[in-house]
Amino acid sequence: MIIPYPHRFAVAPMIDWTDRHCRYFHRLLSQQALLYTEMITTGAILHGDRARFLSFDPTEHPVALQLGGSDPQALANCAAIGEDYGYAEINLNVGCPSDRVQSGRFGACLMKEPTLVAACIQAMQARVRIPVTVKTRLGLDFDDDYAFVQRFINDVSGAGCQHFILHARKAWLNGLSPKENRDIPPLHYERVYQLKYDFPHCTFMINGGIQNFTDIHGHLKHVDGVMLGRAAYHQPYLLASVDSQLYGDTQPVKTRSAILHALLPYLEQQYTEQGRIEHVTRHILGLWHGLPGARTIRQVLSDHKHHSLQKLHFLKNLSLS
Repeated sequence: MIIPYPHRFAVAPMIDWTDRHCRYFHRLLSQQALLYTEMITTGAILHGDRARFLSFDPTEHPVALQLGGSDPQALANCAAIGEDYGYAEINLNVGCPSDRVQSGRFGACLMKEPTLVAACIQAMQARVRIPVTVKTRLGLDFDDDYAFVQRFINDVSGAGCQHFILHARKAWLNGLSPKENRDIPPLHYERVYQLKYDFPHCTFMINGGIQNFTDIHGHLKHVDGVMLGRAAYHQPYLLASVDSQLYGDTQPVKTRSAILHALLPYLEQQYTEQGRIEHVTRHILGLWHGLPGARTIRQVLSDHKHHSLQKLHFLKNLSLS
């Protein structure tokens, strides 16, 4: 049975970026986009401060939990915990190429072990009722032909996974940094399209190098969904048009001023509770991307010489301009 998967658009999970404050802000821009946590390891959930890692504001929904790990039982336990916390989806990271992730035997290196990935998927699906998905790449190092990723998808989908997110480039496990792995390996969108053709019973969301709605609409002719990463983070106002462009929402697109005005109570709450707002404002620096005065706004919000209260007053006045 195919599990319905309604999401045509998602913001990628990004370590150090897509925390709960970022997601709260992004939800003000789009009610429909699927949002993701940063990758959270099974060890952090099972042995760390679980509430700190997993708690989120109900207004963030729909939000998915991305897990990093390779032990089927640990992943199953964490998936069940995530479902109890209210997440809408559990996603397994099989795409991160960093050395630290490899040393923990998870992330992109798991593409070499499709049987293990399949076992992880089966264990998680046995514990939860929400979708269990996989985010991966097209290949590893010199294992980068279409047959390699085709075999991987075949094995993992055979274990019951029906929803895949494909970063449309391979990963180099040695010789490139995580940042370089996001840019240097060439993109092969056509291979993701071919996977959708070869596995029509699965849904495929495409990721990597996508910049605007022209790109998005072009990809949606071939696959089920599109995921934006850095473009959505650095130019977040793109998200304000997601609901109308991709989900048929007929409401007027929110202005930047309206979005900021809606964020102000959250900023005030954070100042009251934490005595600072920089953990939130660092995520909104791109809201005015491309507009006159954007550089000045970024400078004010990033300047450590200015106290949080000064920045809050600045934003209140800015929202009225």
